Amino acid sequence: MLSNEETVRISKFLSLVLRHRPDKIGISLDENGWTDVQELIRKAGAAGVQLSPDVLQEVVETNNKKRFAFNERGDMIRANQGHSVSVELGYQAKQPPEILYHGTALRVVDSIKVQGLIKQKRHHVHLSPDVDTAVSVGRRHGKPFVYTVQAGQMYRDGYTFYQSANGVWLTEEVPPRYLQPTSY
Repeated sequence: MLSNEETVRISKFLSLVLRHRPDKIGISLDENGWTDVQELIRKAGAAGVQLSPDVLQEVVETNNKKRFAFNERGDMIRANQGHSVSVELGYQAKQPPEILYHGTALRVVDSIKVQGLIKQKRHHVHLSPDVDTAVSVGRRHGKPFVYTVQAGQMYRDGYTFYQSANGVWLTEEVPPRYLQPTSY
């Protein structure tokens, strides 16, 4: 069993190579973001990060944000969302709940008031189903600030939503008119 510190270290490494920089260790992602588990283990080892099938299984199963997934055979792994590299995750459009949340840093609130939520280098804007998750996300970027997103109204107005395997809601953008500051 991995220590919490080791789990976090490996999770951060997997986020880097499965979402943003597969080239860092010389792996490739297919069009759906999958990479071969044995190749990942081999190339991570060559880069100084020791992995095994059991270690990967533990990180996938215990990651509280469910960032990673194995295919049905368990021989391929991918990140569930958050990619800055081009992948097609195969999500189907889905009607969101009436309200979702977005956690961010207080320092970017003025910019968001003007331009709304934009995906920047990622494929989608990420939205949380609950305030606690949004606060946790916002805290990673500084003093947290949470917006309530009028997702149901956006959907009725023609915006498309997807839900990733770990429950995160995804959309292309959230214009300012659908955002309200949230007290938490």
